[in-house]
Amino acid sequence: MNRNEFLKLSGLGLVASRINVLENAPFSLPTLGYSYDALEPHIDKLTMEIHHSRHHKAYVDNLNKAVGTSSKSIEELLATISTQPVTVRNNGGGHWNHSFFWQLLAPATGKQPSAALIKQIQADFGSLDTFKTEFAKAATSRFGSGWAWLTWNGSKLVISSTANQDNPLMDVAEVKGKPILALDVWEHAYYLKYQNKRADYIAAFWNVVNWDFVSRQFESK
Repeated sequence: MNRNEFLKLSGLGLVASRINVLENAPFSLPTLGYSYDALEPHIDKLTMEIHHSRHHKAYVDNLNKAVGTSSKSIEELLATISTQPVTVRNNGGGHWNHSFFWQLLAPATGKQPSAALIKQIQADFGSLDTFKTEFAKAATSRFGSGWAWLTWNGSKLVISSTANQDNPLMDVAEVKGKPILALDVWEHAYYLKYQNKRADYIAAFWNVVNWDFVSRQFESK
């Protein structure tokens, strides 16, 4: 075998190896249940396309590189995040958070929370409007990049926020529990349309909340 033949075969082997790694990667980018323009005018098409196909994909790709052939689920990784490398915390959190977030969104339908969820919201916050105000405060006051959360802590609904890509499933979270609702307040989630007006983005978010999914999250707690 001459040098050119060796390099050719080696190159093919490397490509095959990379394809095999991709095929066996433990995590993948989820598809959306709607088109990129389905949330307009509240969340624009270009933002959704970049957010999903670039930002979320980068989290998935980097997470797969970090964990290799690990058989742990994303939830198992998050539950022991204090023992994981920072790249797993950032990219694992980014992957879970966004996978959850896409399901929280839907084209505007005018639907409301289920009766069971409304009852719990009223018990814990007084009214749906008061809840929305408190949730918006958490999202607005999160300094820099992060998320706002509505979480079931085992006995009641709690509003909190986390920095970067942290979430309530992590063992390092100040408020732990089952996420019910979340809002991404990283600038890449809204800056193309809303620039620095985060409050306007938060107000628009309520028009595209998938209350059916949110209610199911609560009722399966």
